[in-house]
Amino acid sequence: MFEQVDWAAIFVPHTPLLEIVVRGTLIYLGLYLLLRVVLKRESSTLGISDMLLVVLIADAAQNGMAHEYRSVTEGLLLVGVIMFWNYALNWLGFHFPVLQRFIKPDKLLLVKDGCMIKAHMKQELITYGELMSEVRLHGLTDLSSIKEAYMEPSGRISIICEQEAYDDNSNEQQVI
Repeated sequence: MFEQVDWAAIFVPHTPLLEIVVRGTLIYLGLYLLLRVVLKRESSTLGISDMLLVVLIADAAQNGMAHEYRSVTEGLLLVGVIMFWNYALNWLGFHFPVLQRFIKPDKLLLVKDGCMIKAHMKQELITYGELMSEVRLHGLTDLSSIKEAYMEPSGRISIICEQEAYDDNSNEQQVI
């Protein structure tokens, strides 16, 4: 039973480990920059087109990233490189705020004093119907009661209403 298993093929790398690190780094950072330019925002929910994009990118990048690795060691190293860069970029953005604007976009004003900012809506490819869907999710029926609405870096839309009240029992601000 154990005699038929080629343990060396499973654990001994065939590709130089530094090559795997370099390939993983170049593909991860290249895809990160490409997606940062194309998508700009992180989606709080993945739609079918987002999922398809991720699957196709993964398939297209696999050969360039993995070369033709065959061992578990090479696969684990490649996964480790990808996880490292994912963590490293978040860490850099947290510890160096100047880098944060390159790593994650700033919030973007979509509605000001009840009026849509059409240039910003177009920039984020948000239709009037999509905006109104978010408005309704916040319990509102029209834009006139909105002081400001922002597209957040997470991809969500935050809404600040015209009327704001302060709770008498605390100093916390409540949005009505």
